[in-house]
Amino acid sequence: MRQPLSWAASAAVGFVRSCVVLVVSMLVPAVWAAAAGLWMWWWGGNPWPAIAPVLWACVGTLALARPICRMTRSLVATWTGTVIPPGYRQAGPVVRMSTGYWWNGFSYERTSRDARRDQRMRLWRSDPATWRDLRFALIAPFTMGVVAAVPPAGAVAAVVGFGHQAPSMRLMGVLGVVVAVGAAPYAWRPVRPVAVRFLRPSPAMALADRVDELTAQRADTTVAQAAEIRRIERDLHDGAQARMVALGMSLATVEKLMETDPDRAKTLLREARAGATASLAELRDLVRGISPPLLTERGLVDAVRALALDSPLETVVSVDLGLRLDPPIESALYFGVAELLTNAAKHARATRAGISIARTDAGIVVDVADDGTGGAGARAGGGLDGLRRRLATFDGTLEITSPAGGPTHVRMVVPCESL
Repeated sequence: MRQPLSWAASAAVGFVRSCVVLVVSMLVPAVWAAAAGLWMWWWGGNPWPAIAPVLWACVGTLALARPICRMTRSLVATWTGTVIPPGYRQAGPVVRMSTGYWWNGFSYERTSRDARRDQRMRLWRSDPATWRDLRFALIAPFTMGVVAAVPPAGAVAAVVGFGHQAPSMRLMGVLGVVVAVGAAPYAWRPVRPVAVRFLRPSPAMALADRVDELTAQRADTTVAQAAEIRRIERDLHDGAQARMVALGMSLATVEKLMETDPDRAKTLLREARAGATASLAELRDLVRGISPPLLTERGLVDAVRALALDSPLETVVSVDLGLRLDPPIESALYFGVAELLTNAAKHARATRAGISIARTDAGIVVDVADDGTGGAGARAGGGLDGLRRRLATFDGTLEITSPAGGPTHVRMVVPCESL
């Protein structure tokens, strides 16, 4: 537990933070002050040549807006632990077409460099976050900047006051010390509410991000369904279908041998019966892989218990759930548990595992832990990455804690309004 700072340490930390906030928030006014000084010094206050310094100051303001906002978010996250999502639009891939031109999502360019430059400029102009950042850069000096200036101003007054012998100046120095020390612990604190108020994504930006997320989830679901269909077709073609063809050929041969070679016909009939039994078993395994009958008939809890009994690991199942869930959610969680148990036995060389299914305010929470060697992670294209994408279809999350040497703990959380 973090110990509270002493009064002197709190004042010192607050003074440093106030100075940092003052510098960050006053970057734009500094640019305009420099432009005004250049105009007064170079052109002597003549109004016509002021266009160049004004344009220079406008360009500087636009260039500084996003860095100022990024620094402010970083300061708020470091000092208060509050994470403000940036909400910037992400650049899509730049693809080379068969014609040799590069497509960046907006236009065709001759080179990838030109395509990326054009893409960045278009995103910068069309992104609502650009104008939000500009608004914050203009508001910050008059909100958090003014308050953060109090301790440095008090310190400057103290230095000036104590630098003179006059009693009035000495009094100003004492007052400056009092103001600097008294305001330092609090002068930097407005940075958090101001940043949260003006830097958080707008509803339109949040909606756009959500649309992009759902689009990606739909693409992942489509790819997963296509892969599953190909797997089923491959299993049917290589397994049951081949056996059925062989069965048909055997029965045709038996029909010809019934009168000329009964013993050979009986042997072929026995082989055909064995092939039919094997085909039936393969079809049952295939159906069980699509949707286990126990999961359909009894629900997630009993299906997971049966899965634990079939697992080579010593598995303990703890359940605090008595309701049936929607079939797609039960299927996703069931195959998630199956994937985790398989990984624990195959890759982590675990001997024991624990499964917990509970209902919380967040929804359905499934915890799977094992005593394996650890080191598990959701690598791109891997099984855990596919599981994460599958859960994301239901706004679910996958949290993996697997240090080297173990143990491994995986938590699946799926919101469920039906509860």
